[in-house]
Amino acid sequence: SPSGMGGAGAHEVWVLDNFEQDPFAKCAMIDTAENVAAEFDVTRSELDDVVLRRYEQYQDALSKDSAFQKRFMAAPLELTNKKGRVTARAEGDEGIRPVTREGLEALKPVRPEGVVTYGGQTHPADGAAGLIVTNAEMADEFSQDTNIAIRVVSFGQHRERVGYMPAAPIGASQKALDAAGLKIEQISAIKSHNPFAVNDVAFARAFDLDVMTMNNYGCSLIWGHPQGPTGLRAIIELIEELVLLGGGYGLFQGCAAGDSAMAVIIRVG
Repeated sequence: SPSGMGGAGAHEVWVLDNFEQDPFAKCAMIDTAENVAAEFDVTRSELDDVVLRRYEQYQDALSKDSAFQKRFMAAPLELTNKKGRVTARAEGDEGIRPVTREGLEALKPVRPEGVVTYGGQTHPADGAAGLIVTNAEMADEFSQDTNIAIRVVSFGQHRERVGYMPAAPIGASQKALDAAGLKIEQISAIKSHNPFAVNDVAFARAFDLDVMTMNNYGCSLIWGHPQGPTGLRAIIELIEELVLLGGGYGLFQGCAAGDSAMAVIIRVG
């Protein structure tokens, strides 16, 4: 900024600035959600119901002393400085806000005449995750239980019409299903990166599913939109859910900037 003190640069927030304007669609992300909500005839009350259900599902992951999350999450996690002094401690997910029906109903839509409120969208977060993708022999060396086999079956990518980002996972998921030779009825568990509750409602409408059965144990709508491992965490949770179910096929799908999306099908057992 030439007019700034000493030419100091203008303030920039990478995450929120991109939420406000998708470089591809040239509109705010919430506008893409409203576009899809209008196309699929999604109501405000539907979105509130989905948000409440997603919060309940996340609470399931915290039950019994966070038994589900302890299957994969390193917590508590202490951060130290160069001298070895503990400067911060993370007990688990940070920044999760309680969700109540009264609280959701008190919120006004962000856009006039719209249906999406601040309660029906995710929040910026950060995190880290890791996953080893290798052959069966090496996987056995790392595995705590060699009776559990985890395989990537197929994937799909799709770009939706300009300004319709939340609908993009529909096409990506269909491509993944086609590549695997599977029908949606053969999928035992579904996880989504859902920056908006609209994503899940539109996806369920497209595949004639019960939207309330998706995203058991948590999703990015509740635990936030990390810069990097959003999809990976969801896939890890999907794997753990399939293990608890005794095996089966799982589908992860998620949208991204540029009205794009990807999907992957995992088989456990």
